[in-house]
Amino acid sequence: MRFALGDDREALRSAAGQLLTELCPPSAVRAAWERPPDSQPWLALADMGALAVLVPEADGGLGLDETYLVPVLEEAGRAALPHPLTETALVAAPLGVVDRMTATDLGAVGPPPAEPGRAAGRPGSISPSSIRPGPEDPDAGGGAARPLVPAGTHAEAFLLVGDRSDLRLFDADEVELESVATVDRSRHCARVRPTTAGELVTDDPAAVEAAFDRGVLGTAAELLGLSRAMLELTVAHTIQRRQFGRAIGSFQAVKHHLANARLRIEFAAPAVPYAAHALAHGQADAGRSVSQAKWLAGEAAAVTGRAALQCHGAIGYTTEHDLHLYLKRSWALARSWGGADFHADRVAASIGI
Repeated sequence: MRFALGDDREALRSAAGQLLTELCPPSAVRAAWERPPDSQPWLALADMGALAVLVPEADGGLGLDETYLVPVLEEAGRAALPHPLTETALVAAPLGVVDRMTATDLGAVGPPPAEPGRAAGRPGSISPSSIRPGPEDPDAGGGAARPLVPAGTHAEAFLLVGDRSDLRLFDADEVELESVATVDRSRHCARVRPTTAGELVTDDPAAVEAAFDRGVLGTAAELLGLSRAMLELTVAHTIQRRQFGRAIGSFQAVKHHLANARLRIEFAAPAVPYAAHALAHGQADAGRSVSQAKWLAGEAAAVTGRAALQCHGAIGYTTEHDLHLYLKRSWALARSWGGADFHADRVAASIGI
């Protein structure tokens, strides 16, 4: 199989990367720790069509498939975009809930995380527990009475998994929110409790399963982008930082750390587009492929994060340095949409182990 991006996919990835480099620099991510994120990059993504990649052309979208959107999500991860792009563009959009909204409002829809009620929204998000057994809250230490939703504090719409594993859409005035401080404050998480029955989006188990798989895929792509960002940041640091009259990047031990991180990233990289291809074409191994991609991308982020911390030294542990913006996002996403054990078990079960 050819894993290189075609011209159309590369053009979309490049446009998103340039847009996010300009509108979502580390300073913007840092600012989002203290207040809701700037809407400018989000609206710019909507204007370029990134939020409607999976929306049919008849409904005003681009009518493309997951293989076009995954490279954009990787760029979002590289920028640590503090908006729910996976939940909105990859999970919610294909469910048809955007047909009553404008292109800009599409950015206000995204699905939830963890447990039988979950949410999405203008920054909202969907996470697995109630869709599939096992996943914990993405930022907190374990299961919770109510789902922990990224961007929940300022979401305008919520896509929640109901008690019967159906998906329902709620407006912001149809839920109660409890703000929760988490390891990555740019996510602005909240616990969500619906106060109405909401609007039924689908009760088809296959559609709910597909929504979960798309969420896993998007999170894997973002983790891959975060890993690349952390490695680039660390390489730049090791070139600048000098000890004993030499750049620390010339030391063999440092080279080994960085080479190991690069190896994990490049090993995970093909698994993500393959999983996108499997989902787009309805292959029988799609569920296994997205779980494999999530596990590999999470492992790459963990190895790269540890290497980055070790190579940066004490400065890497401070909130003044940009490394923590990417590192803490990777910690949060590693547990979103199912942790490593959940996906390893899923892959094992799919091959009869």
